[in-house]
Amino acid sequence: MNGAESLVHTLLACGIDTCFANPGTSEMHFVAALDRVPGMRCVLGLFEGVVTGGADGYARIAGKPAATLLHCGPGLANGLANLHNGRRAHTMMVNCVGDQATYHRPLDAPLTADTEGFARAVSGWVRTATRARDVGRDAAVATQAAMTAPGTIATLILPSDTCWDDGGVVAAALPVPPPSATPPQRIAEIARLLRTQKNVLMILGNGALRAGALADASRIAAATGAKLLAQQSNNRIERGRGRHPIERVPYFGGPALAATKGTEHVVLVGARKPVAFFAYPGQPGYHVPEDATVHELARVEHDLSAALRALADELGAPAVPPPVLPRAEPASGAPTGEAVGQSLAALLPEDAIVVDESVSFGRGLFPLTHAAAPHDWLALTGGAIGDGLPMATGAAVAGKGRRVVTLQADGSAMYTIQALWTQARERLNVTTIILANRKYAILLNELANVGANPGRTALDMLDLGNPDLDFVRIASGLGVEGARAENMAQFNDLFARSVTRDGPFVIELMVA
Repeated sequence: MNGAESLVHTLLACGIDTCFANPGTSEMHFVAALDRVPGMRCVLGLFEGVVTGGADGYARIAGKPAATLLHCGPGLANGLANLHNGRRAHTMMVNCVGDQATYHRPLDAPLTADTEGFARAVSGWVRTATRARDVGRDAAVATQAAMTAPGTIATLILPSDTCWDDGGVVAAALPVPPPSATPPQRIAEIARLLRTQKNVLMILGNGALRAGALADASRIAAATGAKLLAQQSNNRIERGRGRHPIERVPYFGGPALAATKGTEHVVLVGARKPVAFFAYPGQPGYHVPEDATVHELARVEHDLSAALRALADELGAPAVPPPVLPRAEPASGAPTGEAVGQSLAALLPEDAIVVDESVSFGRGLFPLTHAAAPHDWLALTGGAIGDGLPMATGAAVAGKGRRVVTLQADGSAMYTIQALWTQARERLNVTTIILANRKYAILLNELANVGANPGRTALDMLDLGNPDLDFVRIASGLGVEGARAENMAQFNDLFARSVTRDGPFVIELMVA
C-alpha cells in the first residue's frame, strides 16, 4: 500500500466520503488511489476557489468535513479567499495540498512555494507529511482537528513521494472531544444580570442560531425583556415558518448603531462584539454603544444550544411559541428588493437551502423572508466575495436533493462562475438568481461612506457595462439552462418552475 492509498482509506475510516478536487501532477497518485479504493465521491472544480468554497458549503449542511485536493502552493493560493471565508465560519475541512517531493523541493522548481506559509493564514492546523508510513496517521489527526469544536480548517501538505512510496498505514479514526460546557457559575451570573439590569442585548452567532437554540433564546427574551440579534454574518441559520425569527446586526454603521442604541449590557453567545467591516473617517469601529458593558455567556467552542437551554431553565422561562406569520403572495411590477423578498417568501420550497451572496441589492431580503417555508440560510462569513456559487454547489452535494437557492450579486458571481459547470456535471438542484445591476453597487455606497469625491475614472472602475455581462449565455456555455427576467411576473414564473425541476437553473434578474 502506498501513502496515497492509506490517505483515502483513513479519510473514509474517519467518516469523510466526499472530496472537492482540482488536482495536478503532484496529486496523481491520490487520483489513482481513488480508483482503487471505493467509497469516495469526487467533485471536480475548474478553479480552486470552487473547490474550497464547495467544501465550505458542504460542511455547513452535512455537519461533517469534506476533503479538498489542491495542487501545490499556487493551487492553494487560488483557493485562499474561500478558505478565509470558511475559517470565519468555523468550517470543518480537511484541506489536502500536494507538493514537491521532499528530495525535489531543494532544487527550487518553478512551482516551489511557501506552501505552509500560505496555509497557516487560513488554517487552524497545518502539517507537512514527511514519510509514506505517516500519511494515514497525519490524516486521522487532521480530521480530529477539523472536527474539534468549533470546527476548523486542517491543512495536510503531502509531498508527492509520501504518496507514491510504499509503506502506507491506514489509521483509525481518533475520538473527537465534545464541545466544552459553559461553567454553571457563568450561567448563574448571566441569569442574575438579566434579572437585575435593563437594556440588555443578546447577540447570537453560529451554533446559537439553530431552531432549538433560537427557541430557548426567545424564552429568555420573553421572560427578561432582553433584545435578541444575530451577528451580521453566520455559517447557518435555521429559519422560516414555525421557527423563531431573529434579525441580524445591520451591515452599515448607521443602521447598526440605531439597532443597538440605548444598550447598556451586551451578552455574547458564540458571537463577537459587533465590529465595522472597515474604518470610516469619524465613525466608531464597534457597532454597540461605547459605554455598554460586554459579557460572554458562551464562546464559539462551547455547546451553545446547551448554554441557552441552561440559562432559560435557570431563569424559569416558559416556552414561547413562534409567531404566526402571514404567508406572502408573489409580488408584481418592477423587481425591487422588497418585491424579490416578497416573492421568495411566497415561493421558496420546503426545506430549501438559501445561499446569500446578494451583497448590496439583497440587504433587505433576510427580514422579508421570515415567513418563508422552513429553510436554512447560509451567508458569506469572511467578506471575501466569490463564495456564493461554490458554497451553493457544496451545500447541494450535502443536501442530497434539497433545493438550493443562491442569491447572487452579478459582480461577485464572476469570481467563481466556473461553479456552474460543476453543478451541471453533478446534476445538482440549484436555482441561481443573478441580481444583475451591472455595477459594483456596494462600492458606490462605500465611496460616499469614506468621503471620496469620485469622477468619471473612479465611476468607470465600478461599472460592469461596456460590454454588458450576459449570464444566460455564460450559463449555457457552462452547461446550465437559464433565462432572463425583467419584471416580477417573469421572475415568479421562472423561479416557481425552477424549484420543481431536476438539475441547476440560472435566472438573470435585471434590477436597478
